[in-house]
Amino acid sequence: MAVEAGHIPVMPVEVETLLSIRPGTVHVDGTLGLGGHALLAAQALGSTGRLIGIDQDAQAIVRARERLAQVSCRLDIVQANFCQMTQVLDGLGVARVDTVLFDLGVSSLQLDDGERGFSFRVEAPLDMRMNQGEGLTACDLVNTMSERELADIIFRYGEERFSRRIAAAIIRTRASAPLRTTTELAALILRSLPKGYQRGALHPATRTFQALRIAVNRELDSLSEGIEKAFSVLNPGGRLCVIAFHSLEDRIVKEMFRLLARTNQGRLVTKKPLMPGRQEAVENSRARSARVRCLERVV
Repeated sequence: MAVEAGHIPVMPVEVETLLSIRPGTVHVDGTLGLGGHALLAAQALGSTGRLIGIDQDAQAIVRARERLAQVSCRLDIVQANFCQMTQVLDGLGVARVDTVLFDLGVSSLQLDDGERGFSFRVEAPLDMRMNQGEGLTACDLVNTMSERELADIIFRYGEERFSRRIAAAIIRTRASAPLRTTTELAALILRSLPKGYQRGALHPATRTFQALRIAVNRELDSLSEGIEKAFSVLNPGGRLCVIAFHSLEDRIVKEMFRLLARTNQGRLVTKKPLMPGRQEAVENSRARSARVRCLERVV
């Protein structure tokens, strides 16, 4: 059973080893996406297992349903945020699960669809919502927040040292007309930064776009809540595995896992995060910044 061409799950061997999914167990993929990791999990679950997929992106769910249509295990797919896991499981009549996976960040589907507003390389409305049916857009944020609020978001979530300059430029620009597109915002960011700042592999707009995406989707708050919910439904001996792609996410995972280990509720399966091998980093650009941590529930 092959994963669709163009969609390569990140660090599949490491995730498979850490989770050690057994036939007949219950596995939750809290970030179903295009179903790459879920497809591999379904193979391990076999015909007696159960796979529960959760994703807030309606488009991703459609694609994942197609990919997982032929799996032999019992399959349930629900549109929700993984921080709503307990409600999802209650609705399915499931009290406990054996393994959980979170693959954080933006999926290849969202990045490849320029109209979603995640990429500064394609002109599109400033949306950035993973669930397009609810919540504020990036356009709402950049056109209504105060200069201080914008600077704080860009600095905190994007770790952008020129956050104040960018926020001030946004305020000046929107005084004449609202900022509505990705390319408008990217051009504004370029104009507001010092000369020479564009050098290097990272595009100057990357950090600001990351910050807005995190704020729009409440990603860090959802992550903390999601870890709590996932751990609460694990059977003793069950495992939670999280793939993070930037330092803010990984820091939350590390601190929450260590706290659960210190209180003897969990055991650190990975004392330090696992990182992709050189070959995978070359073949799959999305994997380059990946960090994988795993926690086992003790009681």
